[in-house]
Amino acid sequence: MAKQEQYDGLRSFLAECEKHGEVKVIRDADWNLEIGALTETVSELIDEPPALMFDEIKGYPKGFRVLSIPTASRVRMALALGLPPDTPKMDIVRHAANRIKHAPPIPPQEVETGPVMQNVMRDNEVDLLRFPVLQAHKGDGGRYIGTGDTFINRDPETGYVNMGTYRMQVHERNLLGIWQSPGQQGRLIAERYWKQGKACPVVATFGGDPLLFFLSHTKFPFGISELDRAGGMLGRPVEVIRGPLTGLPIPADPEVVIEGEMPPPDVESRLEGRFGEWPGYYTVGTKGTADEQPVIRVKAIYYRDDPILLNMAPQWPGAPHHSVRFEGGILWQQLEAAGVPGIVGTYVHHSFLVVVSIKQQYAGHAKQAGMAVLGCAASARNGRFVVIVDEDIDPSNMDEVVWAMTTRVDPATDIEIVQNCWATPLDPRMPPEQTANGPHTNSRAIYYAVRPWAWKDKFPPVNRIGKDQREAMVKKYSGLLPFPRR
Repeated sequence: MAKQEQYDGLRSFLAECEKHGEVKVIRDADWNLEIGALTETVSELIDEPPALMFDEIKGYPKGFRVLSIPTASRVRMALALGLPPDTPKMDIVRHAANRIKHAPPIPPQEVETGPVMQNVMRDNEVDLLRFPVLQAHKGDGGRYIGTGDTFINRDPETGYVNMGTYRMQVHERNLLGIWQSPGQQGRLIAERYWKQGKACPVVATFGGDPLLFFLSHTKFPFGISELDRAGGMLGRPVEVIRGPLTGLPIPADPEVVIEGEMPPPDVESRLEGRFGEWPGYYTVGTKGTADEQPVIRVKAIYYRDDPILLNMAPQWPGAPHHSVRFEGGILWQQLEAAGVPGIVGTYVHHSFLVVVSIKQQYAGHAKQAGMAVLGCAASARNGRFVVIVDEDIDPSNMDEVVWAMTTRVDPATDIEIVQNCWATPLDPRMPPEQTANGPHTNSRAIYYAVRPWAWKDKFPPVNRIGKDQREAMVKKYSGLLPFPRR
């Protein structure tokens, strides 16, 4: 495959997507429910759907736009990683793993200014609803500008700068509500300020480089800089501006940025929610109602001409935002770093289901891989099912995964239950009292969907045609038949 030239920020990424017919412009849609409903409908009913660019949104001027499902096709996911548009799914995951593993971190480079500083609102001028902030679901408690965001704060003890992604509700023109699951790094950093009786300085970006967004919602160990990792994967430093109010690094080319602070919750908090979350349910609080959460006092907003908000309002898992889950590459690298040999592939179908393909090398190898998944930062939180499969199974292909689970698993001996694992109050299966009061833990099931090591060589042979033969048929008849690319 010829190497694809790396894009430079959201706008050049979109321009590249447009060359491949991957962007559809929608005009005159309503921020109130309609954009959310259309986004979910397209994601659910259309395989490899186009990115949706909403312009001339009701009540807002032309140019104040919203972008939905930017990486919901394999082509756009490949382009987001600088790969040729015909790259297969597992090659995308393998490439991400190799880039993370081998690209040396490059620290960000501070610059005087950038495109995001084209427009500035300060103090009494600040108005979050100047932008077409969505109410995505009819059961939501208000309008949410995140989760298409990157949240940045700095640990007061070590100086470590963390990037994360959290939901943010617009309470007032200059006040955001924020929900962070217990144990999330951005929350741990804020709590260190609060213990000192101080507000936590924060920056949040909305819209921007897809790679920065991918990395901000991927779980790295505490102290690993997402900005440094992004620089390494891009092959150049991320340009940042020193925040005029917070001193925090602000990426120079997002669409919209806010600077502000999170006061201790005993000083100021608000009822936040409800919000339809990624498991497909309203879960936090009693019967999914609003509960008290911290806030961000917004002191400044910076934005580009004709800004683009990123709509990543969660949808039920059958209407995915991503064609390829980038986290699989992170997990692959972490499993190898943990000393698990023979990793052939990893795939995160959604947070509750992780599949790892291995080439078995010794007795206990499959169990080692399954237990390691529970301990890796990329998969330790929010899981439910881990499936370990043989090397002949494509972990991204659920038909193959289900085949392995139904033919290579003896339920009595090949399913292992592990208790008291790190979870989230967003887990819909967590009992209400535990959701409200903790501990926020759950159990995990590990399916060892591999040929039993003790008699692996005597396991019945498969009657499926081989991969090489299948690819030969696709190549020979692709002009006649509409074979999809995986």
